[in-house]
Amino acid sequence: MLWGSTFLVIHTAMNFSGPMFFVGMRFLVAGLAAAAIFWRWLRGITLLELGAGVAIGAALALGYGLQTIGLQTISSSMSGFITAFYVPLVPLMQWAFLRKPPGKMSLIGAGLAFAGLIVLGGPGAAGFNFGFGEWATVAAAVACAVEVILISAFASKRVEFRRVTVVQLLATSGFAFLAMPLTGETAPEFDLRWLIPAVALGLASMLIQLTMNWAQRHVSATRATIIYSAEPVWAGVIGAIAGDQLPWFAFVGAALIITGVLVSEIKPNRKQLVQPDESAEYSPVSPPGDPTPTDS
Repeated sequence: MLWGSTFLVIHTAMNFSGPMFFVGMRFLVAGLAAAAIFWRWLRGITLLELGAGVAIGAALALGYGLQTIGLQTISSSMSGFITAFYVPLVPLMQWAFLRKPPGKMSLIGAGLAFAGLIVLGGPGAAGFNFGFGEWATVAAAVACAVEVILISAFASKRVEFRRVTVVQLLATSGFAFLAMPLTGETAPEFDLRWLIPAVALGLASMLIQLTMNWAQRHVSATRATIIYSAEPVWAGVIGAIAGDQLPWFAFVGAALIITGVLVSEIKPNRKQLVQPDESAEYSPVSPPGDPTPTDS
């Protein structure tokens, strides 16, 4: 819910700041706040944790940078709906890079989400009427899928999530500032209308990334994406309250994307001769000393 609320704030702040500068400031605040809170845990940081933080930070910088660039020209609601495309991408990218083939429902979900993107584009001459802002947001969705996979990959190695969070937030800021010359940006004049959103979103980003890094030690990447699928819903609700006016086909496209998100995570039940203990389904992967997760 917190994540979904950030779209409107960024969309408004883009009237007073360039996208990469804003992302850099936002994550600098987040990184410094996390370092101030978790400085005791930074002692003894390992090369693996540094590498994990830098890798996740690179994906974050690319994803948030492209999403912020897109929010210069498209509404917060549209950005939230397009960004949701990353959810069905996760199992497909796991197939491509980790050689984990997706299930049938994942493929159906990805197809529905792609159809939703086409409908979101509107009834153009070629059936796909996306502009630069929309395409930048699609690319951001791909980067978001990479981020989720990286977090799960490093979480499985039992890295210290507080250390990784601090490194990834500061790395995101550094990558964003380094990208400013590539996008032709200069630092804007001082203005509270970009400073206050940057500080507020920086603190929100720290909370969000810390929660993701902790929670995905106990929740799989695919299950996490079910929870994350609420993000575009909240982005749309808050955008509508703020006055976003979307055409009818945008709602159809958004519904297809969200349906694709949910369908991609359906795991068909298989009948078994002997019914196993339901609590045993996840116990093999539960960390020692942790309570056994349940579907509830």
